[in-house]
Amino acid sequence: MKKELEILIVDDDAAHRVMLKKLLGGWGYRISEADDGAGAVEAVGRRSFDLILMDIRMVKVSGIEAMEQIKKISPTVPVIIMTAYASVETAVSALKKGAYDYLTKPLDFDELKIVIERATEHSLLKKENDSLKERLGEKFDRRNMIGQSPAMVRLLETVAQVAATEATVMITGESGSGKEIIANAIH
Repeated sequence: MKKELEILIVDDDAAHRVMLKKLLGGWGYRISEADDGAGAVEAVGRRSFDLILMDIRMVKVSGIEAMEQIKKISPTVPVIIMTAYASVETAVSALKKGAYDYLTKPLDFDELKIVIERATEHSLLKKENDSLKERLGEKFDRRNMIGQSPAMVRLLETVAQVAATEATVMITGESGSGKEIIANAIH
């Protein structure tokens, strides 16, 4: 069974929040709300979210300012910026500062659904990739290896480079030299 994803909706327009909550809830997402950027930052500080939908123009703290603060707390959470005041400059600025995507109001619900699915899939893949890199790093940390020679260091660096690709590799060496260990590290 697929994990029920949690989305934080941030908009100072209560009617828009209610509409999005009903729509996204109907699509099977768990919804939390914040009525301004400061509330969003506070909510992210208390718990994690799988995605944030945030209006760009809000009183006190703008969506961009809130997103920058949120990214310091939770760097991997995708933030989708929404606005009724679309401009190319604003969109580019939002994307450069870390927004996953940028949607204009009134929202196209089909586009919204696709962007949410794509963002959550991207986020889950990034988390999985980071976890695998961390596990690989722990498993083949230089401190866990017996040899500290320059040749061993080069070998481990090569293993790390090759493991990140789909390259076909042929490993040769004498019996007992660790070919199977290196093969497992690559796979």
